[in-house]
Amino acid sequence: MPEDKHRATAAAILPLVGGPDNITSIAHCMTRLRIGLRDRSRVDDDALKALPAVLGVVEDDTYQIVLGPGAVARITPEFEALVAQARRAGPAAATGAAAGSSAVAPGTPVTAAELADRGATLKRARAARNSTPVKLALRRIANVFVPLIPALIGCGIIAGLNGLLTNTGWLPGAVPALAAISSGFMSLIAVFVGHNTAKEFGGTPVLGGAVAAIIVFPGVAKIDAFGHHLSPGQGGVLGALAAALLAVQIEKWCRTWVPEALDNLVTPTLTVLVAGLVALFGLMLAAGEVSAAIGAFATWLLRTGGSFAGLVLGGLFLPLVMLGLHQALIPIHTTLIEQTGYTVLLPILAMAGAGQVGAAVAVYCRLPHNRSLRTTIKSALPAGFLGVGEPLIYGVSLPLGRPFVTACVGGAAGGAFIGLFNQLGVAFGSTAIGPSGWALFPLLDGRSGMGLTIAIYAGGLAVGYLVGFLATYFFGFTRQMLADLNTDPGAIPATAPPATQPAMA
Repeated sequence: MPEDKHRATAAAILPLVGGPDNITSIAHCMTRLRIGLRDRSRVDDDALKALPAVLGVVEDDTYQIVLGPGAVARITPEFEALVAQARRAGPAAATGAAAGSSAVAPGTPVTAAELADRGATLKRARAARNSTPVKLALRRIANVFVPLIPALIGCGIIAGLNGLLTNTGWLPGAVPALAAISSGFMSLIAVFVGHNTAKEFGGTPVLGGAVAAIIVFPGVAKIDAFGHHLSPGQGGVLGALAAALLAVQIEKWCRTWVPEALDNLVTPTLTVLVAGLVALFGLMLAAGEVSAAIGAFATWLLRTGGSFAGLVLGGLFLPLVMLGLHQALIPIHTTLIEQTGYTVLLPILAMAGAGQVGAAVAVYCRLPHNRSLRTTIKSALPAGFLGVGEPLIYGVSLPLGRPFVTACVGGAAGGAFIGLFNQLGVAFGSTAIGPSGWALFPLLDGRSGMGLTIAIYAGGLAVGYLVGFLATYFFGFTRQMLADLNTDPGAIPATAPPATQPAMA
């Protein structure tokens, strides 16, 4: 049974992260199980990476186990249930679970393990660099939008199906129903953003949602704000984010002086009233201007910058991920989807993953005698084609150094290819955020027909694969690196190459 498989995976993971007593929080995003840890030293990284269901691990503000899309949503509830069950059972169960961790042998070949260790070191260094106030704030804002991704994906695919039916004239009776299903969430996305914002920043979630709901209420059309007539939805998710943040601050301020006996009456009322008035007579206007500017700038950038803009965006996305700055793009993607139905930026940024795949294939070809590293690449490539790049990044290209740079070159080439077609007037994008690689095909949408849109995106992937492969094959290794790495670790002791990290990583 699939449930048994997912429960078995959760049961295998639990002792390797130190048991239930070592866990402070559990969450998941599109591909990763995110665990808060009390003691990082109790985690057995090698044994975790050796589990068949685990595609890799990433150390950030939480310990993140890459399980892949679909699998993570099924394994996480089983993991949560096991943790709750072990805590109810008491210390004996926790001790038994921890004892079971020694039964899992790492089984990772020496050379691949060396690269993985180097990747882990780079991840820890990156996490330390990312713990700045600005990056922590970006991470918290990203946490507001990440829980919305499954709904964005589901509604985006249904919207694409509805568009196909509309264009072909098939099943005309189903079109209105599918339109309602796909558009309902987007019409109220501001409410969900407000709810999640209050939850993330320490307020009462429903108060954040109540304030954000003002933005999408049809009655705001009757309000004159300093000579400007408001329109429902004006300011969108950015207005909802700002209004909910304000509501959190007002709520916290109220709780410092409102007597406990009156708290349930006074605090919610003042929070919604004050934050609501500021939203109506300030935030909706300001956020509306910012949202419009974002949409106009993205359109202008690709229409005029074209291939150069695509080259820069596609080439720098992997370094942005390494620096933690990619999280700033999540509200921008969501704003573009809210405005036009799709984000034109995501297909270009997805080319970074294509360059990564091409680079990994080149590493595989250049090191025919390194069986351990080739095994790692073979196991990680399927996930890479589907847009899950962490195993290849942290297990192959980043610890090797030069292949990370050549992977960025492949991403730049693929981005330039798609950017060129934007400049020629064939604009398209993704109706949701989260998926990448081949997994993005069902979410593509554009104004020039699905056939041309799919062909251009597929062409961009092909260019990214090819250029990433060629750049890595010819420029990804020094002679010394080839001498050190192109050996059979089972026969000759491997010497790890110098720990070269790209300057822009």
